[in-house]
Amino acid sequence: MDVYVRQGDSLWYYSQVFKMPLQLIIDSNRNVNPQVLSVGQAIKIPGFVTVDYQIRQGDTLWSIAQSRNLPVDTLFLVNPDLNPNRLQIGQTIRVPQRITSRLVNGKQNYDYNIMMNDIRRLQSVYPFLQTPSIGNSVLGRELPEILIGNGAKRVHYNGSFHANEWITTPIIMTFLNDYLLSLTNQQPIRGLSTPPLYQQTTLSIVPMVNPDGVDLVLNGPPDNEPWHSQVIEWNNGSSDFSGWKANIRGVDLNDQFPAKWELERERNPKEPGPRDYGGEKPLSEPEAIAMADLTKNMDFARVLAFHTQGEVIYWGFEDLEPPENEVLAQEFGRVSGYQPVKTTNSYAGYKDWFIQDWRRPGFTVELGKGVNPLPLSQFDEIYEDVLGIFLSGLYS
Repeated sequence: MDVYVRQGDSLWYYSQVFKMPLQLIIDSNRNVNPQVLSVGQAIKIPGFVTVDYQIRQGDTLWSIAQSRNLPVDTLFLVNPDLNPNRLQIGQTIRVPQRITSRLVNGKQNYDYNIMMNDIRRLQSVYPFLQTPSIGNSVLGRELPEILIGNGAKRVHYNGSFHANEWITTPIIMTFLNDYLLSLTNQQPIRGLSTPPLYQQTTLSIVPMVNPDGVDLVLNGPPDNEPWHSQVIEWNNGSSDFSGWKANIRGVDLNDQFPAKWELERERNPKEPGPRDYGGEKPLSEPEAIAMADLTKNMDFARVLAFHTQGEVIYWGFEDLEPPENEVLAQEFGRVSGYQPVKTTNSYAGYKDWFIQDWRRPGFTVELGKGVNPLPLSQFDEIYEDVLGIFLSGLYS
């Protein structure tokens, strides 16, 4: 929501009148010098939208503002030409409205287009979010990263490395939405105050590492050739892609990282297919390359890769993990009910590579139980279980 600067206004004043943390307003206006505001300049206020309101008999600006629990001055900030002495019945004015409920609806077949639309909507309402692209998929889909926070500690979450584990994406997006609501409305999540998390941590999220694969599972093969015929052939002639984990080239993206990749290749398929083919070499796929480059550039303190299924937290790799890995895994287990497991006798995964190359905490969190893709009927239970991990990942 935009407000318009008047003589004597300041970002601090806006934070008071809208009951919004000052830092969120500053970060929503990165191209604005907070010390030098110009009359008429538009300033973004996060966590609000404006709605049209038609003046009725007996209305006053005071009564309109009071009914929305807002100071009267907020109406002048969004209606710079408003004359309080000349209100007319039927006149339309803009009224600020605080966002108090989720914009993300995660309980649906959550494909790439839905995710991108949700990211745009969230950034519109919460402009302190940053959404750089980290690269593109095989089919040219942009791979967005979502950044939130100001802290020196950089934490990374990702989902949908595997196509038929797509439910991880709306779970992560729902947490993001709840985190944003908590920050802007200054209401804790499970008793935890989130503004300190924002100040101490920069959270990086890649909610859908494998968009081509997710869309293949949810929407079927692409219309264009050669992809349409090729993926059906790799899928043993079937148009049911519910068992598909790989990217659109039939490469398993979580077998793509140079962490004993050769050992993983030895025991896995040597040709493209629905799962477990690690490619002809590590980091051959654009999605894996994008994740590797992001991780090198951002210097994360810890990473959590969300998969399905099993309700376990894998936290080790070849005894290269730091001692705090086990401590964190036990805490994640405590808040979620999931079982911490040191190793899974697999190689070439994202968290394996992170532990190997950085010797920092890395985790693969397997959400829910059952056969992938997990049904949406599990969504609420999974989210309640994993919410503690999301919070502890930032706080611990």
